[in-house]
Amino acid sequence: MYDAIKTLHSYFAYFVLLMLIVAVVNAIIGFTTNKKFTAKDLRISLFALIFTHLQLVVGIILYFVSLKGFTMIQQNGMKLDSASRLLALEHPLVGILAIIFITIGWSKHKKQETAKRAYGKIALFYGIGLLLILSRLPWKDWWNLY
Repeated sequence: MYDAIKTLHSYFAYFVLLMLIVAVVNAIIGFTTNKKFTAKDLRISLFALIFTHLQLVVGIILYFVSLKGFTMIQQNGMKLDSASRLLALEHPLVGILAIIFITIGWSKHKKQETAKRAYGKIALFYGIGLLLILSRLPWKDWWNLY
């Protein structure tokens, strides 16, 4: 079970990052060109939101079934080396913060009266979320899955 969840979390991350990049780039283009906010733009942002939340759910499950997550903190307390601290503490917490920013961006864009402001909220908050996620990815482990 652990291997299946880890593989899902690892490979689904590529898709989530792609969706976030598309949503941020789409929002920046819409913001700079004063484009009307269409149903396509709404769907791009919504799918990025949904997939990041699904990734969070899979990640939370993985956190509790993995020896590199909650179990590591239980066994070692906060005396972790930097690689272990990244996996057990930084990656999950920063991921949750990133998804909070993305959710705020989704919520705020709906309240905007102009398309430019809606694009701006998505670009800002989804962009912050994307940068946070990229900052705490376990890059060393990510490229060496097997």
